[in-house]
Amino acid sequence: MRLSCGSRTLDLSHPLVMGILNTTPDSFSDGGSLFQGQNVSLDKVLFKAEAMVRDGAAILDVGGESTRPGAAPVTLEEEMSRVIPVVEAINRELDVVVSVDTSSASLIKEAVGAGAGMINDVRALQSPGALSAAADSGLPVCLMHMQGKPVTMQVQPEYKGVVEDVGEFLLRRVSACNEAGIASDQIILDPGFGFGKTLEHNLDLLRHLEAFVSTGMPVLVGFSRKSMIGNVLGRDVDKRLAGSLALALLSVQSGARIVRVHDVAETSDVINMYRAVLG
Repeated sequence: MRLSCGSRTLDLSHPLVMGILNTTPDSFSDGGSLFQGQNVSLDKVLFKAEAMVRDGAAILDVGGESTRPGAAPVTLEEEMSRVIPVVEAINRELDVVVSVDTSSASLIKEAVGAGAGMINDVRALQSPGALSAAADSGLPVCLMHMQGKPVTMQVQPEYKGVVEDVGEFLLRRVSACNEAGIASDQIILDPGFGFGKTLEHNLDLLRHLEAFVSTGMPVLVGFSRKSMIGNVLGRDVDKRLAGSLALALLSVQSGARIVRVHDVAETSDVINMYRAVLG
């Protein structure tokens, strides 16, 4: 399975690592690490991006809006200023697919011109104009499930059946994409671990990840350093690497094709050892 990402191509016949580049001051794990004063430092971004590519990242996911639980929205101007220069710099300096983590139609349009190769939307292209902009881009899209909004999503989330409800939502969004002109072979599915889910919801989704893999569309997962690990292990954010790696391995064993992580080198090692054992 190959995914056309603008001027670059991804080979999804084996699991790939997506490195997280948060150009935000308030992300739950690494907020502010790429800032110099009040602005994003392109030198810091490129230093980190180069390290991630060297460590095995096939995709770098750039986001300018924190979507951690309780996060407040940012203005479009602020999000654009955090993301577009970063996309341009990485596309100019490195041979890697750049994914843009956004729900904004305007940012999607600008990101295409800046060299983005993928759209990754936590709101599954439901924001005004986002679906049309994504279709016009010709780029692959990742559709994620989120119950509610970041500021309130962890306030007593409820489902009749989390696997069925999330699956039905994602398939409805796939149909909407198809109607807008986005083919299913350009769509990636993300169940949205930690986005409007309790610990048990998250564990249930992982136990039944094959339900999403069986659609035939690539599945992306993101567990890295999240509270579900802290809730099980009693670990603070900076002590969740082992839990993150365990979940990454379990997900690729179940068929996930993209693992979105902060710790690229360690995750790449896990996946490469897994592939070596499989032969």
